[in-house]
Amino acid sequence: MAVDTLQPQTTAPEGGGAPTSSARHAIAVAATLAGAGLLLRLLDPSKFAWLQNFLIVFSSLLVEALPFVMLGALVSAAIEVFVPSSAFAKIARLPRPLQLPAAAMAGVAFPVCECGSVPVARRLVSKGLAPSAAVTFMLAAPILNPVVVASTYVAYRGRDSLWTMVLGRMGLGFIVAIAVGWVVGNVRKEDLLRPRPGDDDLDTDEDEPRWSRFFGHLSGDFVFMARFLVMGAAIAAAVQTFVPQSVIGKVAGTPVIDLIAMMALAFLLSLCSESDAFVAASFVQFGPAAQLAFLVSGPMVDMKLGALYVGTYSKGFLRTVMLTVFAVTLAGTMWIQVVWG
Repeated sequence: MAVDTLQPQTTAPEGGGAPTSSARHAIAVAATLAGAGLLLRLLDPSKFAWLQNFLIVFSSLLVEALPFVMLGALVSAAIEVFVPSSAFAKIARLPRPLQLPAAAMAGVAFPVCECGSVPVARRLVSKGLAPSAAVTFMLAAPILNPVVVASTYVAYRGRDSLWTMVLGRMGLGFIVAIAVGWVVGNVRKEDLLRPRPGDDDLDTDEDEPRWSRFFGHLSGDFVFMARFLVMGAAIAAAVQTFVPQSVIGKVAGTPVIDLIAMMALAFLLSLCSESDAFVAASFVQFGPAAQLAFLVSGPMVDMKLGALYVGTYSKGFLRTVMLTVFAVTLAGTMWIQVVWG
């Protein structure tokens, strides 16, 4: 993810800028956790079992996921600084029926997270790539990129559902991204992109040394993504700790409702795709199909992406993406649920 004139002003700085506010939040969270840990040592642990459980779930999620957030930030910064947009030019020369699958598979070679893929997709459209292909890449890259595949594998290693989750996420994500691109269809660039100042000057920081830009993007990206991980891990730990297991079990045991519940949870948590597999895997009450619904829909439609879509694309784009992603994901995971059952 990178600072870009194409990025809506409603989001936090993502590289290059000094993320002082986010840094203060991270320090505050760390200090709070340290204080809670000290209290547990001083007070009777039996009276604070709920806090102990919360901290165990929360900290385990952070410890497992943070390395992948850092790796994702490294890759994202390298793509932003060292890979030119012309690398995608071959996709535009393919026959139209092949452009969407090729754009989706480009996510394997050009891995970016979901927030970073939005300005990248807009830039590709501005450079002449078919809007439908750019949208397909934007949605597929956060799921098919190697960092996310690796994090999904690590999150589910040792489970019987390991390859169902890894291959199912890749396959269903590929299908959903192409479906959205197909729905977008032959829309013109002028009808898809929301006009923004600076569209004629997309590379305003090209005079800055590359390594300086790289480390600026890296630090901004890591802080930006890590704060979403902290929020997501906290919410997941709170659900596991405070929501009665009978309620979770009832929802998790109801076909279709469990899928919708996990997609709604993915929309609200606003996680980064490099770490969401660890959160999904923590909801052990839900089956593989419901967890796949979380892992596929989340990197394509969530609260932070909604703001990015509204600021980047024309009116109606967010509604189109949401309806298509939810419908195709629900249909795909229902099929997986039947097969798995």
